[in-house]
Amino acid sequence: MNQQDIEQVVKAVLLKMKDSSQPASTVHEMGVFASLDDAVAAAKRAQQGLKSVAMRQLAIHAIREAGEKHARELAELAVSETGMGRVDDKFAKNVAQARGTPGVECLSPQVLTGDNGLTLIENAPWGVVASVTPSTNPEATVINNAISLIAAGNSVVFAPHPAAKKVSQRAITPPQSGGGRRRRPGKSAGHRGEPGYRNRPAAVQISRYWPAGGDWRRSGGWTRRVNILINA
Repeated sequence: MNQQDIEQVVKAVLLKMKDSSQPASTVHEMGVFASLDDAVAAAKRAQQGLKSVAMRQLAIHAIREAGEKHARELAELAVSETGMGRVDDKFAKNVAQARGTPGVECLSPQVLTGDNGLTLIENAPWGVVASVTPSTNPEATVINNAISLIAAGNSVVFAPHPAAKKVSQRAITPPQSGGGRRRRPGKSAGHRGEPGYRNRPAAVQISRYWPAGGDWRRSGGWTRRVNILINA
């Protein structure tokens, strides 16, 4: 499948989404949106506020607090909805992600000097990132990705697995409420509609929109990553 084929598939998916019976309203509840376009637009606006490292720290602090506070509730919901795993194991993993996921402390610029002058290397955010979350450990994935992506200055749109829709959305909402109390601009946005594989090509093909889950350059490039998601 070449780039032109990918574009045609994405256009077809977007057209189906536009003509579907999903509500046209842009109303959302604590970061969970009815349409992918609304989620991306909100995440794009929120990302502008994450240019400040201090604001990223506030957002991450809120997510850590909410993730640990709701760790058992999310673990129980994950086991109930997906039928996989043990509550105690998922609880431990949720707490571990809330406490241990690296934050802004990992942002360390590099300075290179030599006969030809000085070079300063600083990490820059991608912008809005798509996070396709699994049915295994969905809540821990949301906590981990939200912290790591916001630490890097990105906002994120979560595309949950259909088998873990409820717990994924629930994992998105506590950080939003916690962050709201601290007036943080960063927002973890979820696509509420009916999650499914048909929405993935549209999600990963949107401009300035990168899929989380590793270095795409090492996995065969952007085209291969899109092909994998389309054919999943």
